[in-house]
Amino acid sequence: MSSQVRIPAPLRRLTNGQDKITAEGKTLQEIIDFLEQNFPTIKSRICNEDGEIRNFVNIYVNDEDVRFLNGISSEIKDGDEISIVPAVAGGSIK
Repeated sequence: MSSQVRIPAPLRRLTNGQDKITAEGKTLQEIIDFLEQNFPTIKSRICNEDGEIRNFVNIYVNDEDVRFLNGISSEIKDGDEISIVPAVAGGSIK
């Protein structure tokens, strides 16, 4: 089972500049573990010490926010597209 994982610009230095990775796994947890095996330290940027998705990271499976699915346990099907999106903050009020 393989899926495409879109890597955001801030994490591409960990993936040798790649913006898409073909990953193997049946759950989001397995996909993240696959990424960690191939790109050490990427998991710590996505997950906290308890293994849960960090508050400032959003992950989508086929445009569905995994927080509204089963979080890190969300099922992944062959061909799914996974997007890792760091939350953006800032700006100013004028």
